[in-house]
Amino acid sequence: MIDQVALLLAGLVGLFFGGNWLVRGASNLALSFGVSVLIIALTFVAIGTSMPELLVSLQAAMAGKSDLAVGNVIGSNIANIGLILGATGLIAPLSVKAILLRREVPIMILISLLAFALTIDGLISRFDGAILLLSFVAFNLLFYWLARRESETQERLLSDLEDSPDGKVSRGREFLFLFAGVVALVLGSRMMVEGAVNLARLFGISELVIAITLVAFGTSLPELAASLSAAYHRETDLAIGNVVGSNIANLLLILGVTAFVQPIQVERGAVQFEFIVMIAFAVLLIPFMRHQRLGRRGAALFLGAYIAFVIYSIAAGSAAPEAAWLR
Repeated sequence: MIDQVALLLAGLVGLFFGGNWLVRGASNLALSFGVSVLIIALTFVAIGTSMPELLVSLQAAMAGKSDLAVGNVIGSNIANIGLILGATGLIAPLSVKAILLRREVPIMILISLLAFALTIDGLISRFDGAILLLSFVAFNLLFYWLARRESETQERLLSDLEDSPDGKVSRGREFLFLFAGVVALVLGSRMMVEGAVNLARLFGISELVIAITLVAFGTSLPELAASLSAAYHRETDLAIGNVVGSNIANLLLILGVTAFVQPIQVERGAVQFEFIVMIAFAVLLIPFMRHQRLGRRGAALFLGAYIAFVIYSIAAGSAAPEAAWLR
């Protein structure tokens, strides 16, 4: 038991330092390249913090647990909006750029509808996976083009950067901070989930509850840690961009790679409700952020809706009843 507690604490330490390193590296790199933190958050940060979802979904698909492979992506997307934006917005109200509501959020909603449409025939095939992966490449090329066109508008002066008294940024060093932050978040979340799952088993908590709560929550821990750290440092673009970008990466990259490696059988009845909830959470971002701000009241509603979803899922037994493949 002591070993599991130590593993859990080590995971928390990894999440704490990983979040801070990632925020520093991402924000300083964005500033040095003359692009917004939002662009970095929607691409590099989002991909990095989505790695736990990729590992879990691939492992589930290869083990023949198709519902878990799809459910992990859907559940993580719901958690990203309900739990992460909810918890982050309670710490500090989040300012939202108008362009995010006009462009990125509608893109996320369209991609959610595309992923749902691909499940209608009961199979996410390799061809479907290729479509998702090509869409992911197109999405990132779009943002690369936007970054090239973006003006040198910056959120703070170079002279205000930490450890840069001469106003210059060492890109190599900041890349190391960004990379180290992503690695620490991924490893920290893995250690924390493993420690928590083992402790839950020791106390006789059922596999069903573990799968619904700890596994789904655990794969979203990197996004949660990064967004909370970003909110603490008043980098609200990074907090929101990380969530939107991660949701897009989960649907296009994670689901695409998983289906391309191992076609995913989908029972529509098992995931239809979750898909509807995921799309509803995404759509609700628009009215709740219509004033370019997510206040504490809106954040509390998102968090409350997520908690209600988890309670309903546990009560209804809608998640896969077996998580033994994680052992």
